[in-house]
Amino acid sequence: MKKKMILSMAGMMVFGFVAGAGLMLNDQAYLSVKGVINGGGTNNAVIGSGVGSMDINSMDIETAMMMVQSNRAQLLDAQVKAQMETIQNRNKQIIELNNLILASTEAMNNIVNENCVYKSSDSVDRLYGMGVITSRKNEFKRSEIETIIQQLKGMVDAMNSSQQMDMLRLQSITNKRNESLDILTNFSKKMQDQRSSIIGNIR
Repeated sequence: MKKKMILSMAGMMVFGFVAGAGLMLNDQAYLSVKGVINGGGTNNAVIGSGVGSMDINSMDIETAMMMVQSNRAQLLDAQVKAQMETIQNRNKQIIELNNLILASTEAMNNIVNENCVYKSSDSVDRLYGMGVITSRKNEFKRSEIETIIQQLKGMVDAMNSSQQMDMLRLQSITNKRNESLDILTNFSKKMQDQRSSIIGNIR
């Protein structure tokens, strides 16, 4: 009787592993773990990319599940870091554009020979590098400076819109990473409880 109960609980535990894998892993990981359960092996299947790879062919199902979920958490953590770098780089670009708007506004008030003149050639070089102006001349008509400022403001608006999307994406990835860590912790606890229950029934 006890033997049947133990086998039944073990069967339920394996079923729970497969169901959990279907929810929290990608298709490749799920198929690899399923291969281990069915006894067919994984043909040296490798899970993970970008952070590190692992061969689950020689692992038991519990270890494989833990390793797959741990690898997923690491991948999400790497994505969080990459997204933060993207946001920081965009912030730098917005600051540079605002500085060029300020320099252009100052140029409109710096009149030489009836033309507006940039005080710094560096500002002209940056505008040329961005494609806002087509030549590295220092003197511009007032209407040209006004057009330059409008172009720069349009670029800032576009950057701000992209920045909002970047922040939403960062929040989404962070939530997924936290969820993955919670799943990993809960899975570990569940495994320990199931083992304790099986050992208790054997006794």
